[in-house]
Amino acid sequence: MQYVRIDEGSDGQRLDNFLTKILKGAPKPLVYRIIRSGEVRVNKARASADTRLSLGDEVRVPPVRLPEPQTEASSVPAREFPVLFEDDHFLAINKPAGVAVHGGSGVSFGVIEQLRRARPQAKFLELVHRLDKETSGVLLVAKKRSALTRLQDCFRERTAHKTYAALVIGAWPRSKKVVDVALHKFLTAEGERRVMAVADPDEGRRSISLVHVVNDFGDFSLLDVTIKTGRTHQIRVHLCHEGHPIVGDEKYGDFALNKAMARGQQLPGAKFDRMFLHARSLRIPHPATGEEVSLQAPLPAECQGLVDHLQARQAASGA
Repeated sequence: MQYVRIDEGSDGQRLDNFLTKILKGAPKPLVYRIIRSGEVRVNKARASADTRLSLGDEVRVPPVRLPEPQTEASSVPAREFPVLFEDDHFLAINKPAGVAVHGGSGVSFGVIEQLRRARPQAKFLELVHRLDKETSGVLLVAKKRSALTRLQDCFRERTAHKTYAALVIGAWPRSKKVVDVALHKFLTAEGERRVMAVADPDEGRRSISLVHVVNDFGDFSLLDVTIKTGRTHQIRVHLCHEGHPIVGDEKYGDFALNKAMARGQQLPGAKFDRMFLHARSLRIPHPATGEEVSLQAPLPAECQGLVDHLQARQAASGA
């Protein structure tokens, strides 16, 4: 029998989730069984799976037989990422493209697992939100459970304001400033997650993106896109739906042009082999003080290099 005192890292967590965390490898049915049987006690009293734990609570955990521990965690490389902001409550990093935010779905590990390996002394590190693997930019990681819940509330209540830089194919019409198109998630025959725009709002979830043209290069447009709703693949599908897919988007883009860009055939002298979508700024109330925190992630070198190339071409043409 072990007795665990609840610290800041577990303050406010559900009992079932807490047990899953400390009984690594324990199947969910086993966790619920020992709770229902009364073998688990919180402050010497029976508790239910949805009981919220508080700082200082004492949890009695019975001995259970668990599967042999996996050694996969030791193979996760420790890695720090460029820090945009950090205090005792959360940190903001500039996530590179090509790195998943967490392991799963065929990915062994991601940003959060690497950060935990790099910071073994950290009691609590949890993702506040997500970015697609191919997307770079501002990503928040909570260092306290209280910060996690408050920051997630900000995203849910839309008091977090995210703006992305996107380079799209073609000349985006400057008069088109709002894309208000419902989105529907589905799985392909291969089991891959996809999203599609739907005309009937009842068939999907309302999704709103605000678009501002930063630079019109004729055959390409550099956009600032601010999302009012945070749907899966929202920007990628919205821009594609309007006839201007994102450069380098392997799911919803122009595949032939993407290949030509990667080989340097589309723009002689400029090779580009990633998706040009970057979470460049985020404004959010601080989880402890409520004061606005403004975060900026500069364009990655490969994206900035492509923009510089297009600007130089534009200047040379006298446009």
